[in-house]
Amino acid sequence: MTLDEAALQTLLDKDAIRELAMLYSRAIDRKDSALLRDLYTEDATDTHGTDFDGTVSDFVAFIESTAPYMTYSGHHVCNHLIEVSGDTATGEVYVLAVHCLEAGEGKQVEDWHVVRYMDNYSRCADGKWRFAKRFVTYDMVIARPFEGEGLLGAAPDPSYRELASRLFAQGARG
Repeated sequence: MTLDEAALQTLLDKDAIRELAMLYSRAIDRKDSALLRDLYTEDATDTHGTDFDGTVSDFVAFIESTAPYMTYSGHHVCNHLIEVSGDTATGEVYVLAVHCLEAGEGKQVEDWHVVRYMDNYSRCADGKWRFAKRFVTYDMVIARPFEGEGLLGAAPDPSYRELASRLFAQGARG
């Protein structure tokens, strides 16, 4: 591989890894467990602050158990630094995660997390990049009563209808 080909491959790999991070946000926000599971290697681990530490199968189950209490979830990817080394890579992703949670008696809580994901990525046999290890730290958490409005749990999400391509389809990546 020439220097130009190697540089191009690194750019392609970084773009695929950035898409992986955005697909993670989509999977969490759309409560799409099949897609979420497909974004990790079979032996991956995930550590989410003090909330969760374990295997990807247990993480997906954990997310499914919290989903009924979230009337809204929005993960907004910001900075994303990536270093690629062959079929592995590492990265740090900054995310603003906004949630609305049921608080009882018809009230809701606006829950903001300023998050950093420290990731190990692996290119799998099918050529797709996946999370091999994900470590999450919460740099700041804000919780306050929510008195706004919006889609808040609208089902089905309009993106499934309006964005009718494979990338935006529900379920595992094709």
